[in-house]
Amino acid sequence: MSIIISPKVRSKLRYKIPPVFEHEIMECFENRLKPSLIDTRDRHRTKPPTRWFIAETNTMRRLKIVFITARSGDHIIKTAYDPDDSEAKLYEEET
Repeated sequence: MSIIISPKVRSKLRYKIPPVFEHEIMECFENRLKPSLIDTRDRHRTKPPTRWFIAETNTMRRLKIVFITARSGDHIIKTAYDPDDSEAKLYEEET
């Protein structure tokens, strides 16, 4: 399994405030303690399904990682950012 970040997404992440770096995404995949959830909202439905989870980086920054898993098993990153309180609460309730 590898993590794939397109140039467009990489640029979007770099200009977020605060920015999100590739190594932080990798750390979140390594450090996650709970499973990912499927985004069931109509506007986010994709094939394969859009998944997300919240985990900490090695510096304790919490990030929401949104991705799809390709048939090859690779994780393709759609976005990553600091979750708001409602997202964190939903994740805690659903996992």
